[in-house]
Amino acid sequence: MRRATDTHHDATAIPEVIRTYQNAHDGHDIPTALSAFTPQATVTDEDHTYRATNEIHHWLTKTSTEYRYTRTLLGAEAADHHTWLIRNRLEGNFPGNVVDLRYRFTLADDLIASLEIAP
Repeated sequence: MRRATDTHHDATAIPEVIRTYQNAHDGHDIPTALSAFTPQATVTDEDHTYRATNEIHHWLTKTSTEYRYTRTLLGAEAADHHTWLIRNRLEGNFPGNVVDLRYRFTLADDLIASLEIAP
């Protein structure tokens, strides 16, 4: 198991597609964020699963416009060749103002096949 728990020093250990997605989402660049997903990908966030391109586009639009926040990468760990566990701290104008979230990315063909987001 490869670990990159202090990703401030080794953020390049995280696959490019995950970095592309996170930077695009942070920058409210929905087309670029969406391009990081497979056509049949799933995203689970706040106990709801979004399936395939149209639903993920809706989710990206909602989450990009609902609140303003900054993201700090707290850590990253490769669970296996296709699965990455990323921890981020979000600070912004949402209820509670600060939250640490776990992102579980499953990759396929260098794209995101599934993303699960949980506190």
